[in-house]
Amino acid sequence: MSERTRWQAIARRIRVPLGFVFAGVFLWRAQPTWKTMLLSLLLVVPGLWLRAYAAGYVRKNAELTFTGPYAYTSWVILIALAVLFAAIYAPTILSEEAYLREHFAGFDAYAAKVPRLLPRLTPASFPVDENASGGRFSGEQWRHHREYNALMGAGAIYAALAVRLFLNHHAVMRSLR
Repeated sequence: MSERTRWQAIARRIRVPLGFVFAGVFLWRAQPTWKTMLLSLLLVVPGLWLRAYAAGYVRKNAELTFTGPYAYTSWVILIALAVLFAAIYAPTILSEEAYLREHFAGFDAYAAKVPRLLPRLTPASFPVDENASGGRFSGEQWRHHREYNALMGAGAIYAALAVRLFLNHHAVMRSLR
């Protein structure tokens, strides 16, 4: 196994647990206000929506997805690039692409039309694949990929921030007495 392939495997394994670690550090260091919590929803809600929307289209390890959000990319993606993304997701993407290339003969043509990260504002057109699911959103696929976990995780973070805010408020009020 090459060094790059070894890191790809490590990155795929640690990305979710690392997310929990960062959530813990975030909650420990957070100084929430009702205003900042409400403002953060401007990013969190669309992010959760996009994640859920994508999960309703993708059939992991079964077919290449040509429709839904996979037919587009957004300028927002450019803003989202950061060191952690490069360290964790770049090797994950390369590993997933290697898997898709090995299991789907049409992957190279797909990859030529669908950029990895750069924006695409119009849907890519592809030849009809008789084995594809038809490109409709599927709540069953969303549940199959357990994307409700992202929604529950975001809810838990907000609940923890609200509790912290509530406790901090009462601590300040007690100290003023």
